[in-house]
Amino acid sequence: MRSGDLNNTVDNTNCNWSSGKDAHQSEAPLLPMSCNHCLLVAASEPKDSGQTGPGVADDTTRQQGDLGNNIGLQDVVFIIQSQKYSYHADKAHQLRENIRQQAQDIQQEPPTVVVLHEEWKGRGAWTIFPFLPKISQTFGQRAAWVFFCEDDTAVKLLPLLHVLRKYDAKKELFLGRALVDQEATIIHHFAFHQNPGSFSYPDFSAGWALSAPLLNSLAKRWSEESHQGEFTIDLKHEIAMYIYNSGKGVRLTDVPQFCAGPQNDKDKCVTAFPTELPRCGDPVSEEAVFFAVKTCEKYHKDRVPVVKKTWGKQARHITYYSDKEDSTIPTVTTGVPNTERGHCGKAYAIIKQFDTKEDLKKMDWLVIADDDTLLSVPRLLRVLSCYDPSTPIFLGERYGYGLTRGEDSGYAYITGGGGMVFSRAGVRKLLSSSCGCPKDDSPDDMILGMCSEMTGVHLVHSQLFHQARPADYSKGYLSHQPPVSFHKHWNTDPYKVYNKYLLTDREKNKHTEL
Repeated sequence: MRSGDLNNTVDNTNCNWSSGKDAHQSEAPLLPMSCNHCLLVAASEPKDSGQTGPGVADDTTRQQGDLGNNIGLQDVVFIIQSQKYSYHADKAHQLRENIRQQAQDIQQEPPTVVVLHEEWKGRGAWTIFPFLPKISQTFGQRAAWVFFCEDDTAVKLLPLLHVLRKYDAKKELFLGRALVDQEATIIHHFAFHQNPGSFSYPDFSAGWALSAPLLNSLAKRWSEESHQGEFTIDLKHEIAMYIYNSGKGVRLTDVPQFCAGPQNDKDKCVTAFPTELPRCGDPVSEEAVFFAVKTCEKYHKDRVPVVKKTWGKQARHITYYSDKEDSTIPTVTTGVPNTERGHCGKAYAIIKQFDTKEDLKKMDWLVIADDDTLLSVPRLLRVLSCYDPSTPIFLGERYGYGLTRGEDSGYAYITGGGGMVFSRAGVRKLLSSSCGCPKDDSPDDMILGMCSEMTGVHLVHSQLFHQARPADYSKGYLSHQPPVSFHKHWNTDPYKVYNKYLLTDREKNKHTEL
C-alpha cells in the first residue's frame, strides 16, 4: 500500500472496505385490499481513466471550485437498496456503518446513508420509481449526487468522491457500470432488437448515481404521468429505459471505476462486489430440502431426462409431479388436471403435501421447479445457510406487478421458472390463511406473491436465481455470479448450460461430461 493511503482493509464478513476497526405473462391477478471475499483495493485516489465527453469535467473546470465538481461528502447521499429480512437488513446496516467509519477516519462528517426499506416502507420501494418524488423532495436541493448500491456492494468512500468530482453535477447525468445485452431478450421486451448492444444499463451491484438535476427532472416527470399495472421484471434495465425516455432523455455514462466481478486493474476500483457465494456456516443438509418438479406427460421424454441427468442427481429428495403416473421416471399425480398455463392448482397441491405428508415433515425447505429449470443443488444449499427455516420466507428471483401505481399498490412475487424456495414456516403461514388459487390455471408464482403480501411472509430476492437463459442476461452481469438457476430449453442446449454455468468445480473434478 502506497504512502499516504488510508489504512484500509477488506472486511470479509461485510464485504466492505473497513478502516481496520470493527465496524459495528398471463393476465395478472389484482391484489385485494455477505458475503465472502471482496476485491482488495488500496484506498488511494483511483487512476484517471482518461474518459472525456458530456458531463466529464476537465482540470480547468475543477479549479473553478463550483458545486458541480468541488463536492464534498455532504453533497453525496447514499441509498442502499436493502431488503427487510434480517440477513439482508444486517448487511445494509453494516455497510452504512462502514461508510460512516471511513468518513471518521479522514476526520469528516459522514454523508447521509439511507437504508431504503426503512426510510420508505411502501411495498414498491424496491422499484425506486414511485419514490422518486420523495427522494427528490428530501435530497434534490441539498445534494449534488444520489448514489445507489446494494447491501453487498463495497464502497471506498474518498476515492468514490474523487471519481464523482470528474463529472459536472449541475448537468443531468446518469452514471454506472455499463451492461449490454448479448441478444434481444424477452426479459427486456426485445428492446433494441436490431442492435441490442447499442443500449446500456447499470449494474446495480457496482453502484449507480443520479445527479441532482436528473433526479429532480425524473421526479417531476413521474409525478405528472399516470402509471398503470406494469410489470417489474429487470429493474436496472427498466430504470435505464425510463431515463432514456425514447431518446428524449439521458443515456448511461459508463464509469470504469464502478466495479463488480473479476477486474484486471483493481487499483482503479472505487466499488466492488463479491464474486463467491455467501458463507453463513455449513451448507444446509441435503436431508433438509425437498425438491418438487412440476411436469406433465407431454414432457416426460424430453424435459424430465434433462433434470435426471443434471441437477436431479444432486437432489437427495426429489419427486416429479405430473398429470399422469409413469413408473419409469417415476412420477406421482397431484389430482389436479394439467393446464396449459398457470399451474396454481398443482403448486398448491405440492405445498399442501409438503405440509402434511409424514416423511416430508422433517424437512426444512421446499423447492418447486419447472421441468425446464436448471439448478445447482450444492450452491443452493450454501445460499440457504444464510436463512432461517423457522421464519416465514419465500426465496428466489423477484418480479413485481402493479408496484409502480403507488406506494402501496401491487405486489412482488418469486418467478416460478427460476425456482421457488419456501421455508417450513413460510408454508405453514401460507396455508393458515384463506388465500389460494382462484382457478387451477391461475399463475402460481403471482398468486403466491399476492398471498405472501397478504399473510406477511418475507419475500426475499436473490440475483443468483434466473427466470431466463444465460443468453438473456448481460455477460458483465453474469461475470460476478456463481448462479443457482436458469430456465428454459428454447434455442439452447440445456446440458451445455448446466456444464458451463451450474456445475461446481467439485462436481467437474468428478466427471468431465454428462
